[in-house]
Amino acid sequence: MTINARTTLTSFVVNGDPQEVSVTGAQTLLNVLREDLHLTGTKCGCNQGICGACTVLCDGMPIRACLALAMVVDGRDILTVEGGKTDPVLSVVQQAFVETGAVQCGFCTSGMIMSATALLMRKPSPDRQEIREELSGNLCRCTGYAKILDAVALAASRLPIQESAT
Repeated sequence: MTINARTTLTSFVVNGDPQEVSVTGAQTLLNVLREDLHLTGTKCGCNQGICGACTVLCDGMPIRACLALAMVVDGRDILTVEGGKTDPVLSVVQQAFVETGAVQCGFCTSGMIMSATALLMRKPSPDRQEIREELSGNLCRCTGYAKILDAVALAASRLPIQESAT
C-alpha cells in the first residue's frame, strides 16, 4: 500500500451495479474486483495475462483483469462470473458447466466460463473448433478440456439462435 499515492475516482458498472472506486494509476481491475468490491470469483493465476483465470468481460469483450488498469475501465460495463443472475447467457453457461462436470480443481473455471460467454454472445451456435479457438487463451491443468468443450456446446444448444445483422 502506497501512502500519499495519487488516486483517481473511477466509475463503472459491474454485473449491472454502478460502482465508484478510488484507484491508483497502477491498480489493476483484478485487484479492484477482488479487494475493493469483494468479487472473488475472478481468480489471480499467473498475473501476467497468460493463463486466463482472471478473464472478465468489458463491454462484452473478454479481457485479462490482471493486465487491465482499473482507471481504464472508467465508464465501461464489466461482467464477472458472479453476474449470472443478471446475464442470461452467462447463466446458461454456468449451468452447463455444472451439468457436464466441467470442473476439477475449479481454479480456471471462472475464466473459462467468461470466455465461453463472450463467444456465445457473439456467436450463439459455434462449432467445436470455434469453441476450442475461443478457449485457447484459457489454461486448465486438470481436466483435459473435453468436458469444458462439452459444457460450451451444451450451453450453445440451449441458446436461441440469433441472426446477425448484415
